[in-house]
Amino acid sequence: MIDPVLLFGLALAAGAPLALSPLATALGAALAAAALRRRAGPAALAAAGVALVVSGLRARALLDGAGAAYDGALALLQPPARCEVTCVVAGSPVVVGAAQRRSAGARGEDDEPPASRIDVELSGGTCGGRALPGPLRARLYGAPVDLARGDRLEVTVDLAPIHLFRNEGLRNATAAIARSGIVASGTIVEARRTSEGGAIDVRAAVDRARAFVRGRIEATFHPDAVALGRALVLGETDLAPEDQEAFRESGLAHLLAVSGTHLVLAVAGFAAALRAILVRVGPIAARWDAGRITAALCVPAAWLYADFAGGGGSAMRAAAMLSCAMGARLLGLRPVGVRCFALSLAGAAAVDPLVAWDLSFGLSAAATAGLLWLQRPLAALIVPGEGARGDGGAEGGPGASPLRELARKVLAPLATTLAAMFGCAPLLLMNGETFPLLGVAANVVAAPIGELAALPFCLAHAVLSWAPPVERGCALVGSGALLAVRAVARASADTGVVLRLPEPSPAQLAALAAAIALAWAAERRSRRLAALAAGAAAWLLLEGVATRAGAPRGVLRVNVLDVGQGDAILIDLPEGGAMLVDAGGFVGSPVDTGARVLRPLLRSRRRARLDAVVLSHPHPDHFGGLPATVEGVEVGELWDTGQGEAEGAGPVYRKLLSDLRRRGVPIVRPDALCGRPRVLSGATIEVLAPCPELHPDRGANDNSFVLRIRYGARSALLVGDAEHEAEDALVARYGAALHADLLKVGHHGSRTSTGAALLAAVDPSIAAVSCGVRNRFGHPSPEVLSRLSAGGVAIARTDRGGALIWETDGERVLWSRPGEPPRPAPAPRDGRTAAGHVPENGAP
Repeated sequence: MIDPVLLFGLALAAGAPLALSPLATALGAALAAAALRRRAGPAALAAAGVALVVSGLRARALLDGAGAAYDGALALLQPPARCEVTCVVAGSPVVVGAAQRRSAGARGEDDEPPASRIDVELSGGTCGGRALPGPLRARLYGAPVDLARGDRLEVTVDLAPIHLFRNEGLRNATAAIARSGIVASGTIVEARRTSEGGAIDVRAAVDRARAFVRGRIEATFHPDAVALGRALVLGETDLAPEDQEAFRESGLAHLLAVSGTHLVLAVAGFAAALRAILVRVGPIAARWDAGRITAALCVPAAWLYADFAGGGGSAMRAAAMLSCAMGARLLGLRPVGVRCFALSLAGAAAVDPLVAWDLSFGLSAAATAGLLWLQRPLAALIVPGEGARGDGGAEGGPGASPLRELARKVLAPLATTLAAMFGCAPLLLMNGETFPLLGVAANVVAAPIGELAALPFCLAHAVLSWAPPVERGCALVGSGALLAVRAVARASADTGVVLRLPEPSPAQLAALAAAIALAWAAERRSRRLAALAAGAAAWLLLEGVATRAGAPRGVLRVNVLDVGQGDAILIDLPEGGAMLVDAGGFVGSPVDTGARVLRPLLRSRRRARLDAVVLSHPHPDHFGGLPATVEGVEVGELWDTGQGEAEGAGPVYRKLLSDLRRRGVPIVRPDALCGRPRVLSGATIEVLAPCPELHPDRGANDNSFVLRIRYGARSALLVGDAEHEAEDALVARYGAALHADLLKVGHHGSRTSTGAALLAAVDPSIAAVSCGVRNRFGHPSPEVLSRLSAGGVAIARTDRGGALIWETDGERVLWSRPGEPPRPAPAPRDGRTAAGHVPENGAP
């Protein structure tokens, strides 16, 4: 029989998937329940079903509350405002940018003091001259490093709503708000601490201990290993970008995460030292069981260490599982790994029904599940003699050969690594573009170094400041081990031997869960293999469904994406092709819209090719995300006005063109595009400006590509950042032939665009305004919004509601926003149902 507590814990943890993907999760749960009905009693299945529904409803309520809180932040902080408020530190300070500062210091450029990131609750004060209506949780940068939870501050801060990047096909960004409560972020201008956390506040004591250990790591570790040591001991991910990429590509990121293994090793070391002391204290050893005393003290120690190490989902789940084991020992019972695992899932989901959304928690749980259920079968399969244990032929006896014993020592860790990696594989595919094919080999080499050298010496270093020579010795060994692990990660990543797979759809994950349940319930090996084969077949079938949905046929679909203050438009063409117009970008920001939005979106839609990439004009908020977007994607051609090369648009633009030319991608200019409509994968694309070539007396905005995309009787007009001068020229040249059902409003809705004459000529039913919640330009202009509203045009702003999806089969038009069902577009006001193409001679 299957442990009913495990079923209950899994059902509670599935609340987040049920809230985010209700249909797929409900179907997967129903299939799993049908498969397990013979190995789980009806009462257990009923309890699990109730737990799933209750957890899903709780998760949905949290998501709805988070959406309302975010809307409140938009109303208060749009445009971004300077706030003068009081706040309480609610999250452990985390030092950020230290790796970059050390690099700059090596070049003689760093003269700024270290700063931290803090999560706070704001209350009392004003933002932009308006009173703060109630408590608001925010993430602030530039805080002093000596703060602790519970400290009260008076701060002046430039605050804005956080970016959500709400796009259909990407995961629900509101879940992060629902879990953290953080709806805004900003940079501290001035801060004054008015009071410290209470003298007996354990959280404040933990934060001060973190600050002390951080200082000792900075002072004693090798400079190149400081960021690695902070990641391993404190859970602060502040690696240089190239190291982050190397650890991710090699599958070794877990060696720097505060995982369950780390916590168990730390608490086990504490337990061994404590027990060694207690058994030597005569009165205690004579009257009490030192093991039970140790177990009792290890429970709070586990939670304290998890908090000290950053309080991530992985550490907290491991603390719960370890507490279960120690609690059983305290009660004189034998700990059962599966039951402790089940209780850790149930406890975490009871506290936070969205806990499954936490990647570190999910990876920790998946790896533990792999070790619990896959390690022994894999060991029996690949480790010599492992399958013969209990049959009188187990290895290690007098007759075991040295060669056989050596093979066992090499292959046993391999089986363990494979078990953990197989457990994590679905989550790794969901959260990364590649799966490291050399990850097993890299783990076999690096894991012993990380877990047997780096971790114990780094943990010992944290408590040895009273013995400087020993502390320095631990720092030396720990630094060396960490640098060795980094060398393995870099070497593995440099091979480029990775498997690129699409992100699993919710339906595929549901099918996988059902197949695992069938295999779990099967009593014979043949049936288990049949269940897994059926799951694989279902996965492949659903992959075909997802591929077709990502490249629909017979429709023109224009996706005006939410990339913040910038433009990015993905166009699905009627015969299955796709084109991309711009890719957003933020000047001086670590957020790469290509890596954050465009590339994951293409991956989720199974898009490996773009027939055409169009750069409307060479401004960073349009091309900044292109390099990351086109990496690993086949590009048919790049349309570029050429103004960037003529006037110099910076190194990112130059490198983009250089890389595409090296790949053999044609760069097409206006002289080859104007006056000759092109049929691209079933849609007619007309370039209306700048025609017949660039206008040398105009700026980049008024030299934007203006595209009209037609399919059947319907069309969309994309005008880049065109302003009044370019608009007047368009109206004078084309007049009413500019008519389109969808207008992508020019220049993010600035007051210098979307004039009355253009609106009258285009006469759209829907207008898309691409702008960001953090823009300080006042986009979109109230004047533009007023003109659109007066004309009866439906307005879709990406800063309010996220992306716009506009779709037509050539006659009927549907539109929607993320999370909403499609609805018919407003009917044309003048009765027009078709729009002729723009004549090649430019006459109306």
